Amino acid sequence: MGMLAAAALATSLTPMSARAESDTPLKGLWKLVSYEVEVRKDGEKVPVMGEHPTGYAYFTPEKRVFFVLTGEGRRPAKDDAQRAHLLETLVSYTGKFRLDGDKWIADLDVAWDPKWVGSEQTRTFALDGERLRVLTPWRVMPNWADKGETRSIVTFERAKD
Repeated sequence: MGMLAAAALATSLTPMSARAESDTPLKGLWKLVSYEVEVRKDGEKVPVMGEHPTGYAYFTPEKRVFFVLTGEGRRPAKDDAQRAHLLETLVSYTGKFRLDGDKWIADLDVAWDPKWVGSEQTRTFALDGERLRVLTPWRVMPNWADKGETRSIVTFERAKD
């Protein structure tokens, strides 16, 4: 039996639930391109992590997501105030996720902010070729409460490394 035929047979014998788990379009490594906050009342967009933030998102075939996103220009901290400031330019968490149309819902079990542990984080996403655009729900964020409702717009491209 040829390699192609063997692969087709193996795929046809794989239980549907196992195939569905590994067939998520999000699967793989994504490199952060931009992180903006949009203000609902006027459409203003602010690059809150700088013009060149860094980070990655990784979606495993087993439906676990890992995020590590950092702002531009971070420097090693020399004191407690500087260490506290570093948390303002960090987003990091992991959890199992499930898909629901153009949304994923992640059940977090580890996070940079302990109040996120045990929470569900819902994100709307759109794939455009090798680009992934992620939107958080509209809400009043403590960091920008004076601006009213805001949402994050996070853009990734599929990592080539």
